[in-house]
Amino acid sequence: MGVQTHRSSDTGPASGTGPVTEKRARETAEAARETRWDRPSFAKGLFLGRLDLGLIHPVPTGDQRFEEEGAEFLGRLRTLCEDLDGQLIEREARVPDEYLHRMADLGLFGMKIPRRYGGLGLSLTVYGRALTLVGSVHPSLGALLSAHQSIGVPEPVKVFGTDEQKERFLPRCARGAVTAFLLTEPDVGSDPARLATTATPTADGDYLLDGVKLWTTNGVIADLVVVMARVPAHTDATGAPRPGGISAFVVETNAPGVTVERRNAFMGLRGIENGVTRFHRVRVAAADRLGAEGQGLRIALTTLNTGRLAIPAICTAGGKWSLKIAREWSGARVQWGRPVGQHQAVAAKIAFIAATTFGMEAACELSTRLADAGSKDIRIEAALAKLWCSEMAYRIADELVQIRGGRGYETAASLAARGERAVPAEQLLRDTRINRIFEGSTEIMHLLIAREAVDAHLAAAGDLASADADLAAKARAAVGASGFYASWLPRLVVGDGTLPTGFREFGPLGRHLRYVERASRRLARQTFYAMGRWQAGLEKRQVFLGRIVDIGAELFVTAAACAWARHLEQTEKERGAGAEQLAGAFCEQSRLRVERLFDELWHNTDDGDTRLAARVLAGDVAWLEEGVVDPSEGTGPWIADASPGPSSAENLLRRID
Repeated sequence: MGVQTHRSSDTGPASGTGPVTEKRARETAEAARETRWDRPSFAKGLFLGRLDLGLIHPVPTGDQRFEEEGAEFLGRLRTLCEDLDGQLIEREARVPDEYLHRMADLGLFGMKIPRRYGGLGLSLTVYGRALTLVGSVHPSLGALLSAHQSIGVPEPVKVFGTDEQKERFLPRCARGAVTAFLLTEPDVGSDPARLATTATPTADGDYLLDGVKLWTTNGVIADLVVVMARVPAHTDATGAPRPGGISAFVVETNAPGVTVERRNAFMGLRGIENGVTRFHRVRVAAADRLGAEGQGLRIALTTLNTGRLAIPAICTAGGKWSLKIAREWSGARVQWGRPVGQHQAVAAKIAFIAATTFGMEAACELSTRLADAGSKDIRIEAALAKLWCSEMAYRIADELVQIRGGRGYETAASLAARGERAVPAEQLLRDTRINRIFEGSTEIMHLLIAREAVDAHLAAAGDLASADADLAAKARAAVGASGFYASWLPRLVVGDGTLPTGFREFGPLGRHLRYVERASRRLARQTFYAMGRWQAGLEKRQVFLGRIVDIGAELFVTAAACAWARHLEQTEKERGAGAEQLAGAFCEQSRLRVERLFDELWHNTDDGDTRLAARVLAGDVAWLEEGVVDPSEGTGPWIADASPGPSSAENLLRRID
């Protein structure tokens, strides 16, 4: 089946599950985490005080033949994109069916699918560039393709599927069968221990799927979906006990019992097909389960490791477009006798947009090239790129609106109606905001990366870092930890960053790499101090850990910017001419952010803020809320009921071709 053109009506609510203890939630997440490090990781080294530049420099390059094929594909894609109207998507709040078919004809739904299954077999680097290009037409197109290809059916089937599953599903996906990934529930976001959707084994070895999934990007028009559901403990056909657990299933959306209850609407991404999907006693064959029972979260997290790189690519599109608009507008708009771009207040914003966009491109290119090379573990790099690019892209969009002034706040349609160029700056601000939430919010990314970054400390500390260990166990752990730190701490005293000749092959950029090396050792020392001070309580210091991660992210992108600038200088004469200045400006700006974060590690208002928040939640200062009205008062509960029974609108909303 090719790209679908049917769409859902809107109706129906959604809901949640009962309480789960904090300990159980941690254990569920920890059990799904990949704990082995079989390949080196540049970013992990940064958190441990080690700048191993050889892991990212020279920047990996692919096979020349595949590079040329990728460039030829991107040329054809550009031709298509120039013929698509992003404002049409914005006005109609949907991607036209014609666009979906044209995208399918060009192979966009199979960019990452191997050629043997009918896909294009493109590298992750070319795929990222394609998302940047498509996302510049309208971010909803980037969301559509990335939800389908980065986390939808193709990726988990390609990595975890059986040969039979690959032969059955991947050719359909490559031809344009839209897919989606369904994990989130009305009362379950980043806490999988609360997952309420169930897949109950049947006597004949199949499963009955029941539950509700929220924010199902592409779910409204999908042919196939990957659903995460909890299999209860049971006895199999041989009489052997099975523990069950969260598992992954590929589900046909035209199966009896599958209902798309509504299409959600958001502040941005107006063309996104995102909805609420209900499953009521949906029969799923055992042959459609991915991996073994209980492996679902591991499949999801592994898929997200590289899948997250779609977000930085789309963010980079926003940065590049913002730079173009800021340059053109700031040169054309005259105030007080000269173009506004020549006024220092605006010039500073332009420099920030240019330097930061270069940093985003560097982080994207380096991460995807490392992923393509396959010799490095990039789970931290991908997470850092997603975190950093999503935060900075929103700042860029905000600065573009400020540069444009009133015209930045005015819609493109309104500008066009009175004869001016239809620049959708306010739309970019709305569209970009979701990237700080998509595929792991900034707060969750901080915790996820922090867990990986301090993994060596936790392993060395053992029971010292366990809130459940008794004093005797902690004493034994202290003896073991002393051996690790006795050999590790001395290495954090000096390094290449203290030598004026360090990284000399990078020319003027060498001093920025020397700073990264020194800051990396400083970061590792600060993490050690925090571990000694708070031990098991460190995991509750979420704001502190967030700053640790943000420092690591800045150092990672700074190193990437230097490596990418040197790569451009050596391989692309035209682009390389200004790369060193762009990288240098970025490094200077990043250094100021890093120093501020280091200072805030120990000089902050965290404890006072926590105490104030507790009083707010207790209602002690509710008087401060007086003097306003709440338009949402009485409109419904915070979280709607989503019991697993059939929807009252099920027959009306059954999806048909």
